[in-house]
Amino acid sequence: MPRKTTPLGTGLAAALVTVLTLTLSGCSMETTAPGSARADAASDAKGSFGSVDCRKAKCIALTFDAGPGEDTPHLLDVLKEKKVPATFFLLGKNHVLKHPDTVRRIEAEGHEVANHTWSHEILTGKKPDEIRAELEKTQDAIAEITGRKPRLMRPPQGRTDDTVSEISKELGLSQILWSTTAKDYSTNDSALIRKRTLDQAAKDGIILLHDIYKGTVPAVPGIIDALHKEGYTFVTVPQLMAPAEPEPGTVYRP
Repeated sequence: MPRKTTPLGTGLAAALVTVLTLTLSGCSMETTAPGSARADAASDAKGSFGSVDCRKAKCIALTFDAGPGEDTPHLLDVLKEKKVPATFFLLGKNHVLKHPDTVRRIEAEGHEVANHTWSHEILTGKKPDEIRAELEKTQDAIAEITGRKPRLMRPPQGRTDDTVSEISKELGLSQILWSTTAKDYSTNDSALIRKRTLDQAAKDGIILLHDIYKGTVPAVPGIIDALHKEGYTFVTVPQLMAPAEPEPGTVYRP
């Protein structure tokens, strides 16, 4: 069954909660929505579209954090079968280095390979050189495998500040937050992960899941099928904001 639409008052309350959440999580700085980036794109912008133009279509981005892991190859099988592109924010230590063939496959199958730091430590509590190392080591490890450095990063727990933004800009990295989270780190119940995701999904949204938890990958087929029935097209994060291109240092959040 289609989900109920959200009343305007509820939407406003949700927006206020979002601002408060960003403040409490260490991200009180201004963010840019992918839809706003699209609207503000210059006439000669060269961002690459996916299978649709998200200025006209009902798009949503599926993203996975903290992998690759043992279940990521199966996830890639699912995405390939359902012809869904995704964005993978990869951890360097014990993940990229441990699963180079999976990293290579993510790139080869057309997904967006992105940076989730080296060791998943909170960046806002670190010195500039430590922040730079967390990002650069993962950039270099991914580039050694795929031949290309990522253009996107997701700060652990979404915590960022001006220093993180400045260093991200130096490294050519845009910061990507999210609008939907199933909190799959707290449960292995695939049905619950599916329900939480679908309850929060909205046009131009960015879904945050983790391919390292046992309940997550089994939930993905149902999430994809349900959102397809609601008229959504899945795109990568850069495709979501096309024809705009991700701007290094900018924090993006629906």
